[in-house]
Amino acid sequence: MTRGAQESLRSGEVAVGDELPEFSLPVTSTVIVAGAIASRDFMPAHHDAGFAKAQGAPDVFMNILTTNGYVARFITDWAGPESMVRSISIRLGAPAIPGQPLRFTGEITEKSVEGDECVLEVAIRAANDLGDHATGTVTVSLPLD
Repeated sequence: MTRGAQESLRSGEVAVGDELPEFSLPVTSTVIVAGAIASRDFMPAHHDAGFAKAQGAPDVFMNILTTNGYVARFITDWAGPESMVRSISIRLGAPAIPGQPLRFTGEITEKSVEGDECVLEVAIRAANDLGDHATGTVTVSLPLD
């Protein structure tokens, strides 16, 4: 589906079972460190490779707040500026580390109408070559037709 930059999805354009377009995030040390700084998470494992490796991690790794931000971006880039993320519920798995792009996928699992909004539940997955980094659900509302 092609929309203009400022257009949002409408309720009539989506159905249970629809898959979201994949989003691939190139994960770099800069992405990881910037996310940690922006969320005021100064744990050394998010900016010091030596520390992270001494703790058993393969490299610096993304924090959960940065992951949540990218999950929200994945949903709002798809749904448009009039959408509203109501909730994000994810579980972390494999680390997001430099050189391992994260591939975000999603599928609409529920659709309902509440007042003047269409409410969707979207099952999401963010994975890299190490496995599932984040899995869970996002509840998002869209304008009605």
